[in-house]
Amino acid sequence: MRRLLPHPALSAMLLIVWLLMANSVTVGGLVLGGCLALVLPKFTEPFWPARPRMRFGRAFAGYLAIVLFDIVVANFQVAALILFRRNADLRARWLVVPIALTSPEAITMLAGTISLTPGTVTADVSADGRFLLVHALDAADPAAEVARIKARYEARLQRIFA
Repeated sequence: MRRLLPHPALSAMLLIVWLLMANSVTVGGLVLGGCLALVLPKFTEPFWPARPRMRFGRAFAGYLAIVLFDIVVANFQVAALILFRRNADLRARWLVVPIALTSPEAITMLAGTISLTPGTVTADVSADGRFLLVHALDAADPAAEVARIKARYEARLQRIFA
């Protein structure tokens, strides 16, 4: 099975994304998406010498639940900022977030999660991979915001990529 599907999670994701982009589930869409899901991972296999080890269990499900919850809450918070505050009252800050993650995939997942949450965006990763530069739209206490990112996201990602 490893020969046919060198990266099963990538194949499944490619098929799902293909069907979502097609906006319908048809036999032709399934066949074409299935072909892409089989062929693309084979072509990219040399670029993935060591696959990241992830735990797809309760830790991953909990992480997804936290991220989805935070995205919904942050949407309402940003809407309230835009509708009820003046621009002069915003406390936009650049945050330097030290990270203990070592896997490039885990760092990318953390940076993506921060950027997915409205009101924050990851602007850069340090050359040594030990810090993220994050812009926060409204951060009254930058240290608390950094601590929140580390507690809510990084700690969970450390368990997932352990």
